[in-house]
Amino acid sequence: MAASTAEKLGKYILDRELGHGSSGTVYLAHDPFAHRDVAIKVYYAETDVSPEQARLQYKLFFNEAHIAGKLLHPNILPIHDAGEEGGLCYVVMALLEHYQPLTGHCRPDTLLPLPKVIEIFFTMAKALDYAHRNGVIHRDIKPANLMINPEGHIMIVDFGNAKTAVGQTNPTVGVVGTPRYMSPEQVRGEAVTNQSDIFSMGALIYELVAGTPAFSGDTLPGLTHQILHADPQPLIERRSGIPDVLNHIVMRCLRKPLKRRYESCMDIAGDLINVSGSLKARATEINEQEHYNLVSRLDCFKDFTHADIWEIIRASNWEKYADSQTVVAEGEPDTRFFIIASGVVAVHKGNTLLGMLGAGDCFGEMSYLSRMKRTASVRAQGDVNLLCVSPTLMERASRDCQLRFYRMFANALMERLSRANEKLLMVRP
Repeated sequence: MAASTAEKLGKYILDRELGHGSSGTVYLAHDPFAHRDVAIKVYYAETDVSPEQARLQYKLFFNEAHIAGKLLHPNILPIHDAGEEGGLCYVVMALLEHYQPLTGHCRPDTLLPLPKVIEIFFTMAKALDYAHRNGVIHRDIKPANLMINPEGHIMIVDFGNAKTAVGQTNPTVGVVGTPRYMSPEQVRGEAVTNQSDIFSMGALIYELVAGTPAFSGDTLPGLTHQILHADPQPLIERRSGIPDVLNHIVMRCLRKPLKRRYESCMDIAGDLINVSGSLKARATEINEQEHYNLVSRLDCFKDFTHADIWEIIRASNWEKYADSQTVVAEGEPDTRFFIIASGVVAVHKGNTLLGMLGAGDCFGEMSYLSRMKRTASVRAQGDVNLLCVSPTLMERASRDCQLRFYRMFANALMERLSRANEKLLMVRP
């Protein structure tokens, strides 16, 4: 479709074409309801599928766009909306200004400094790990889908092509991805996993370091043969000054057997810290942003400002518990107050189960207030992430933040007392 100022797609007013690729065309558009400019990617329509396959594709597209739209990460381009009109599927994304794709840094004469490439690698690994942990596989990692601005900030784009890692039994018709960066399992048309993204990321980083593709061929069959059967030349033979550990990390990403490839992007990020000590500060920074993204979604923080949430996070400790681990034990002195960021905990009095608490629920308010011993035990049911609020650090927060916090605190306490009263009424003769 050709865009003009008179055209609309759903509620969006199209302005002009920004670019196009193998899967669709991106337009500059305006959202008249939110009063903002956005980018809209219109996916090319499939013409050789049956009506049943088309309906399945639409269903999967909207389901996967919905899941991808829930990703909140500083290095993942947000998806605002998705729709279908006239047989065309589209996703609406935040408009990136002053960003350019990394395709401009894949030639020998335009290579980025090696420390910058290592930082990009680390940032990508952390962002993809976040997506994978939320059940989303990108499926089309390549230089054109990695954007960089003049300050060096990285943004992974085109998650509208992503696939949910669980819950799908009917794959989308056709192979999704760009041949040069596809994993062997994608080339073979097999199921993709987070390790498929890892292979594609390895191919991308190889090109950013060496200025030449990891795999190449004059024809598509020649290229796919390389991906399936040939190992790329080691990076240390392509560019001087490559640390052995970096060469090992990239080449391990490109291993063809899954059991020899990295299992997770977090493992890659951990190994990259050994390449550059300066990444340790970046690791802390990104983890804090991920904590904010998780906490800010909770209903108990709906009345808090952006600044308030940051104050509470920095006045707290982030604690993780595995299944059946005890968070607090009955009878122990403990003044901590907990907010459940994700997961479920069970509350026990002796051997009696008092109840279950989930994301957004709080516990520990009585001990926090009165410095009394714990009157019940709390144990994790599966993996649990908790925000543990320190009374001492909260006293240093701003007055407005403290007021909102204690209002939330009081609401939690009143709700707990109300539940207890209801149980008493139920057992009263």
